[in-house]
Amino acid sequence: MPYLSRTLHGLCARPWLRALLLPCLLLTLGATSAGASVDPLSALQPDDGQLLDQRGPAPAERLYPLGPLRRIGGALRMEARLQVRGELASATWELPAERSASAAFKVAREALRAADTQVLFWCEGRDCGESNLWANDILGNTRLLGSDDQQGFLLVRQAQGATDRLVAVYGVLRGNRRVALHVETFVPETPLGPVLPTSGTLLRELRDAGQLSFPDLATPPAADWASVLARTLNLDSTLRLRLNGEGAEQWQAALVAAGVRATRLSLGEQAGEGLRMEIIR
Repeated sequence: MPYLSRTLHGLCARPWLRALLLPCLLLTLGATSAGASVDPLSALQPDDGQLLDQRGPAPAERLYPLGPLRRIGGALRMEARLQVRGELASATWELPAERSASAAFKVAREALRAADTQVLFWCEGRDCGESNLWANDILGNTRLLGSDDQQGFLLVRQAQGATDRLVAVYGVLRGNRRVALHVETFVPETPLGPVLPTSGTLLRELRDAGQLSFPDLATPPAADWASVLARTLNLDSTLRLRLNGEGAEQWQAALVAAGVRATRLSLGEQAGEGLRMEIIR
C-alpha cells in the first residue's frame, strides 16, 4: 500500500495533472482500508502544498472545542469541549493561490469518511467562531490566522482496535490570500469513553449526505442519543425523515417524546441493526 500511495501522489504532482489533485487525494486515502489504518498526515498531504510547520509525535494535552469559539470577558467560551492527554503529531501546509479553503477542507472531510469514523464536531465559516482563537488558543499556530468566514474545522474519532485516534483538520484562507491546511492526529493515553457528536454537526451531516446511519445504536433507545437526535431535528423543523432499522418504531416514539413532531417522522424498512435516518425528498 505505501507503494500505491507514493505512486498516486507522484502522478498528482505532475503539472498537467494538478487539476486532479482533489480526486487523487481521495483515491489515495480510500485505496488503503477506508481510512482507519492510514496516517492522515501523509494521506492528506497536498502534493503541490508547501510545508509550513510539522511537529511531533510528542506528549501533549489538547482541548478540542465542540462548538464555536468566542472570547467573553477575557475568557475562552465554547458550548462543550473534549480535553485529552496523549501523543500529538501535526502538519500544516500552504496551498497554491488557485485553491479555495472550502474545496481543500471538503477533500479532507470526505477522505476521512469511513465506517469506523465518527464525526464529533464539524463547523464552517462564522459558525466556527473567531479564526484567531482557533490559531492561537486551540491549535497554537499563528500561521493559521485568517478569515472568519473562510475557515472550517473537523474533529473525528477513529477506531483503532482497543484504542482511539482523534483527527483534527482546520482549513483557512490566510491574509496572503492563500489557503492553509492543518491536520493533526492525537492518540489519547486513556480511553475516551462515550462522546456524542454535537447536534449542529449531525445536522450538517444529514443535509450533506441526505441520511445518517448509526449501526451501533441499540434498543431501547438511550436517553442521551434520543436527546441529541431530537435537538438535531428541531434545528430544522422543515425536515421530514424516514426511520429504518429493527428498532425504528421505538426510536420514533423516543424522538416524539423528546419533542420532535410525530408528523415529521415515518417508518421505513424495519430490518437491520441500529438506526438509519433519511430525508424524505
